[in-house]
Amino acid sequence: MTAVPAHRLSVAPMMDWTDRHCRAFHRVLTRRALLYTEMVTAPAVIHGDRERLLGFDPCEHPVALQLGGSEPAQLAEAARIGADMGYDEINLNVGCPSDRVQSGRFGACLMREPQLVAECMAAIREAVAVPATVKCRIGVDDQEPSESLFATVDASAAVGITTFIVHARKAWLKGLSPKENRDIPPLDYALVRRLKRERPELTVVINGGIASLDEAETHLDDADGVQLDGVMLGRVAYHEPALLGQVDRRLFGEAGSDIDPFSAIEAYKPYLTARLEEGIGLASMTRHMLGVMHGRPGARTFRRILTVEAIAPGAALEVVDRAMDAVREAEARRDSRADQAA
Repeated sequence: MTAVPAHRLSVAPMMDWTDRHCRAFHRVLTRRALLYTEMVTAPAVIHGDRERLLGFDPCEHPVALQLGGSEPAQLAEAARIGADMGYDEINLNVGCPSDRVQSGRFGACLMREPQLVAECMAAIREAVAVPATVKCRIGVDDQEPSESLFATVDASAAVGITTFIVHARKAWLKGLSPKENRDIPPLDYALVRRLKRERPELTVVINGGIASLDEAETHLDDADGVQLDGVMLGRVAYHEPALLGQVDRRLFGEAGSDIDPFSAIEAYKPYLTARLEEGIGLASMTRHMLGVMHGRPGARTFRRILTVEAIAPGAALEVVDRAMDAVREAEARRDSRADQAA
C-alpha cells in the first residue's frame, strides 16, 4: 500500500494548548497524524531554555516545530537547533494575529510582505534537511485574498517551498481580538481549493473551522476535480480528542480497531508516571484530557475529578483511575436502565 503522507491529517499549533504533554496524549490516540508544537519565537529558541521550550518525548513523532519570526538569519539558526533536536519539520507562522506578534513583525502581518516571507523560508530551507513549511492566512485587513494568498505562496514556492497550510480566513489585525479572529472573518474554502487547482505541484493543507472528521473527509474528496493534500484540525481536536482515535483508520486507511478513550488513557499512563517521577504536576498533563469523554455518560464527573483533584499536592494516577471509574459507572447505570426498559 502506498504510504499516506502525515500531512493528510495534522493537529494545529495552539498556544497554551499543544505543549509536549498534550502532544504525547494525542499520540496515543493516533500514530499517524502530524503534531505541531506551540509557536516558539526564534529569539527564544536561540537564547532561552531550549529543553523547556523545545524538549519533547520520542513518542511524539512525527512532530513539527513552529517558529515565529521575520529575521532570516535568526530563523535559520532556530531551525538548525530544532532540526538538531529531532523535529521532523520546521514551520513558519504567517498566521497568528495577536498584538504581541504584530509588534514583533511576524505572524499574520507577514502576509503584507511576501518577499520577506520568501527570504525567511529560503534561509530555513538552506539551514535544515527536514521539510520547511508555511502556515498562513488568506490575507489581512483590506487585502484582496485572491491576491495576498497567491503572492505569499508564489514567493515562497519560488525559493523551493512546496508545503503550505492555509487557514482559510483573513486576519483582521485592526479591530478584532485573536479569539475573534478565529471565528468572525468568513471562511473561504473555495479559495484554498483554487490554490490547489492552479498550483497542483504544491502540497496544500486546509485549516479553519473544520469541526469533525466527516468534514475533514469532505475536504479531502475530489468531487470538484481538486484533491487537497491534507486537513489540519484545531480546537475540535483539543476539546474532543477522542475523535483522533478514528483518524488512522478513516483518513490513513489503516486496518484495525479505533482507539477508544479508556485504551488511550491506559496507553498514556506510562508517560504520566515518568513525568510524575520527574516532578511534573499531574494537572499540567491531565488538563489536556478533559474533553476525551465528551458526549459519554459521566463526562462531567470525569472533568470535575481531573480538574479538582489533579491540582492537589502529590496527586497521582489514582486520580485518573477515579475519573475513568466515574464514566464506567455512569455507563453501567445507563445500560442497566436500557435493559430494564427493554
